[in-house]
Amino acid sequence: MPKAPINRIDLYYESHGDESAPAIIFAHGRGGNHLSWWQQVAAFSGGFRCITFDHRGWGASAAEHGSPLRENFIDDLTALLDYLKIDKVFLVAQSMGGFSCLGFALAHPERTLGLVLGDTTGGVATEGTLAALKNTNPAPDGPARSLSASFIRENPALTFLYQQIQGLNPPRGEDGVISGFRREDGPQVEAFAHWTIPTLLIVGKEDAIFPPEVIAEVQKVIPGSSMEVVPGAAHSAHFEQADVFNTLLSELFAGVLSGSTEAAAAD
Repeated sequence: MPKAPINRIDLYYESHGDESAPAIIFAHGRGGNHLSWWQQVAAFSGGFRCITFDHRGWGASAAEHGSPLRENFIDDLTALLDYLKIDKVFLVAQSMGGFSCLGFALAHPERTLGLVLGDTTGGVATEGTLAALKNTNPAPDGPARSLSASFIRENPALTFLYQQIQGLNPPRGEDGVISGFRREDGPQVEAFAHWTIPTLLIVGKEDAIFPPEVIAEVQKVIPGSSMEVVPGAAHSAHFEQADVFNTLLSELFAGVLSGSTEAAAAD
């Protein structure tokens, strides 16, 4: 089991594909772990170096019970990339993983080739985003919290798999997940004043946690970003509608890499 000894923990990660190929980091949400990205790794490892990992306190990345978790996410991601000697990377996040990836991109724009925020605000805390969040209804419990009703009805085996992946996470003190954080403390408009990173926002049409109207407020804040709403998906578009999700990623990656090639040829 590969683990990176960083920031006083052993962070579990996996690397699939050619190590010389462009790298993609996949950052999972609170209900997932590195296994959540099995459909993306299968799709992209032929042409990219695909790196999945477990946030501290999730999966096989043990952390002391009750210790702060989310405060460390950005530093952990940075340290992991340093450990793997990866200079530049595409970032793909779902839900909680958006805090890691958007935070990294804001701190290290020169190392970020492109950013995909899947079913997440990334912590953006503008007045419009917070107002939209206040207007959302409480998300249901069980699989319906993250998966659309149609997906659950039509895909009982995959719904079971989704729950099994979540069940592999160790128990942890939830206070440690969010300690020291207030929703209002996230990035504001001024944080994106010099933003040039190609950015794609993807949201399930039935997402009850971060509905499309919330993600639309995030898009207003991030210059040049685009937004795609995925039918037949709720809070886990990457899992529920993987073909659609992967196609959107492919288009972003191809656009960035072709632009880099053209720039290099011009030089």
